[in-house]
Amino acid sequence: MNRRRCAAAAITVVCAVTLLVSPGQAFAAPAPPGPPKKSLEEVRKELDELYHKASSATDAYNLAEEQAKQQSDQIVQLAKEIVKGQARIDDLKDRAGATARAQYRGGGLPPEAQFALTDDPQLFLDAVGRINSGGKATKDLLGEMNRTQADLAAYSREASTQWARLEANRVKQEKAKKEINKQIAAAKSIEKQLQKEELARLLKLEQDAAYRAQTAWLGSGVLKEINGRATEQGKAAVAFATKQIGKPYVWGAEGPGSYDCSGLTSQAWAAAGRGIPRTSQEQWRQLPRIDIKDMRPGDLIIYHADASHVGMYVGDGAIVHAPRPGRNVTLAGAGSMAILGVVRPDKQMAADPDN
Repeated sequence: MNRRRCAAAAITVVCAVTLLVSPGQAFAAPAPPGPPKKSLEEVRKELDELYHKASSATDAYNLAEEQAKQQSDQIVQLAKEIVKGQARIDDLKDRAGATARAQYRGGGLPPEAQFALTDDPQLFLDAVGRINSGGKATKDLLGEMNRTQADLAAYSREASTQWARLEANRVKQEKAKKEINKQIAAAKSIEKQLQKEELARLLKLEQDAAYRAQTAWLGSGVLKEINGRATEQGKAAVAFATKQIGKPYVWGAEGPGSYDCSGLTSQAWAAAGRGIPRTSQEQWRQLPRIDIKDMRPGDLIIYHADASHVGMYVGDGAIVHAPRPGRNVTLAGAGSMAILGVVRPDKQMAADPDN
């Protein structure tokens, strides 16, 4: 009996050992540690980068849209010229046909040639003059028809070229639109993971970063050199822009209910009677550049190395601008972002003759 108990105990121990060392037996391994949580400052920088990429894509979208509008207008104008050219050719063909019919009725000779066969010397001389005149008219008619047909062919070729460019810009628009939505969606995804308190602290970090940049800019003494007075157009542009404060940023928007950064500046100057390029990059490329020390209200400050943002200088070291998605048109420090340069939409002299 004791031997049977000992044998049973030994079998139990062997089975337990077998289970412990069996290669087929799975055991839950401890989960690897997750990636370290980013600090809010790191999140702020990541969001800044995403919204900056969205801003750059927005500029590309706006430029493609502006070019598409111009090409559409050119296509409409070319279509009108083609219609006019075709009508002109139809008229010339009718006139040529009338001349041919007249020759046919005269036995293949125009009336002037028939008069030339007369025995009357005076009638003969008169007929010679009419023949020369008629020949010139016929030659002019054929020359005008050839020129009109050549113009019509040129209009058709140009229309085809503009259609191709229009389609290419539509492709660019769609590509830029996808990039914008991609970057904004990534930023929104990050923001959704933050608690209400974290979002408030994030906003405070943004404001602190802008304050530090503005303080450093002012600390350089730059404001002491800026004393330009606004022109009448500049005042009108500033008045329009500041009236939009509080309206939301929406990419691609040009008002009246919402704006993106260059939509605000271009519409402000349009309201002041001065048309300027639609995008911040084109504003930087096409408008006259000036030194910061010569800046005056109404001038446009272009930001970032890729000229992807713009604000309007309103004086006292401040700008009005449409910042980014999720923010409203607002006043900000002119030096709160990395300044690329300043451009001037108007060429008027300042109201103060000393400036």
